[in-house]
Amino acid sequence: MGAAWGRSFVALAGLGACLSFAVAGEEATAPAASWFEEVAVAAGITSRHTNRAFENPYAEIMSGYTALGAAVAVGDFDGDGWEDLFVTDSAAGAPNHLYRNLTGESGRLAFADVARAAGVAEGNDARNATTDALWLDYDGDGRQDLFVARCGRSLLFHNEGRGRFREVTREAGLDAHANALAALAFDADRDGRLDLLVGSYFQPVDLFQPQTPRFFPESFESAQNGGGVTFYRNLGPDQAGRVRFAEETAAAGLAQSGWTLDLGHGDADGDGDEDLYVACDFGTDRLFVNDSRPGAPRFRDVTAAALGIDTKKGMNAEWGDYDGDGRPDVYVTNITDDYMREGNFLWHNDGPAPDGGGPRFTDVSRETGTHDTGWGWGGKFLDYDNDGRLDLFVVNGWVSAGTESYVPLIFEMILRGGVDLADVRNWPPMGERSLSGYQRDRLFHNQGGVFRDEAPRHGLDSQRDGRGVAVADLDRDGRQDVFVANADAAPHLYRNRLPTGARWVAFQLEGRRSNRDAVGARLTLTAGGRRLVRWLDGGNGFAGQSSRRVHFGLGAAERAEALEVQWPSGERQRFAGFAAGRLYRIVEGEPELQALPAAQESRR
Repeated sequence: MGAAWGRSFVALAGLGACLSFAVAGEEATAPAASWFEEVAVAAGITSRHTNRAFENPYAEIMSGYTALGAAVAVGDFDGDGWEDLFVTDSAAGAPNHLYRNLTGESGRLAFADVARAAGVAEGNDARNATTDALWLDYDGDGRQDLFVARCGRSLLFHNEGRGRFREVTREAGLDAHANALAALAFDADRDGRLDLLVGSYFQPVDLFQPQTPRFFPESFESAQNGGGVTFYRNLGPDQAGRVRFAEETAAAGLAQSGWTLDLGHGDADGDGDEDLYVACDFGTDRLFVNDSRPGAPRFRDVTAAALGIDTKKGMNAEWGDYDGDGRPDVYVTNITDDYMREGNFLWHNDGPAPDGGGPRFTDVSRETGTHDTGWGWGGKFLDYDNDGRLDLFVVNGWVSAGTESYVPLIFEMILRGGVDLADVRNWPPMGERSLSGYQRDRLFHNQGGVFRDEAPRHGLDSQRDGRGVAVADLDRDGRQDVFVANADAAPHLYRNRLPTGARWVAFQLEGRRSNRDAVGARLTLTAGGRRLVRWLDGGNGFAGQSSRRVHFGLGAAERAEALEVQWPSGERQRFAGFAAGRLYRIVEGEPELQALPAAQESRR
């Protein structure tokens, strides 16, 4: 009864917030026309993702369960002030793509693939398939390095400057895991260095030439034979100046064996450090509270008390304050279809338990209208209409192929009883059948704590099998654009053409005592009588890393009254009275905001 009352209260509070925000967002009221334009090919994004085809005794069965690897990561790799895109492929011999943003030079939204010249195109060979990517400045030199997650062995590329990268995986000590599907960069112990958390789906078996047939999930609801997570602590530079990582998963309290699909971090309990959400297929997700000390990362599993144990198929972990109460909430996609009515989670952060036992969350997905998206994958918060409220974009669909459904074959296997599900030979081949295919993506407009799907109106309701989503203002016009990586298909690049009216402001942070990327920083903005809170994350969301620039929609407000930045180091800075419509650079410890209009940015 308590949880049900909590959900009802949150829904009512959301409706009240909708009324209170209506005046402030009045100028952003939508006209009937679409606000988004699909421009991928016109902008030079001409690649398409291809699923990996296996060549082993189980290839016919594996093909249906490995339609993954379509990912995108946003980062300014060359430091010219325009954010670039790393876009993956998975087929043997196919290159990955590094799309350099040419908008500042051409005057229009445009990209060029420079992956081969940069040294980051390779990654898909006979024993490895790319699954995800992550930009991070792991050595604090001011240049964005690149981590490429793979089924097989992952890769770390050091940014050497001048548009070139060098592969340093073994040198950095990052070769202890296998079959990675997700990666997250964050400063676990707040020592000023970015640590790395890697999520693996399959256990460490050679998927390309497996020596055993028993590597599939042992259960649909409680499988514990997956790859779990691997935690790497950043040790800083050695005597030769090379930054190294140490594998400390067990010591950090993160050892587990779930089927990890995504990782997300946020300050769930408001104590200034980063807590973790691990989304797992075939069993319960996990929430870990951070109890670390400098030099001693340590996490505590609070899943049962904070969330409850679930049996669902968690696929996405995205943090954001959707209802404006100053606490980060979590959006998780699951499966909602005719044969599996699980539903997504929108975990509302209720704050600490009355007994002081840690954070508590309540699922309000039904009450907010975000429960049913189909077979969900990447989901990202964004403020696409700049009204100050976080909206939500979700991509969906598993395998879109022939007209015949794969579902009856699965039911037949289950009803036989006594089937060893871990043995891949017991699973039926998918062939050309579809499974939860041809599903439409969703764009949920936040109307003050409740959401309405606006994807059809804005042309964002694609039926391609979406996987990773990245949000970034790629042309720096103050409107957030959306990139979607689709499995076995071409991607989408949606340019936001929101009519002028709603204001915005954005911030680019640089840590000094904190990690250079400022991952984990909390920004609290006051504008137009409203208080908005955003966090800078290190790669939340399935197969999609969004911009590290922190964006605020301001509605009708022409100026920001105040900004407080709480850095990961614990330092706080306050800034007052600055204009909207600008991107500002903030350096930890420096007293002034630095305005960065696009026309005045220069290469480093």
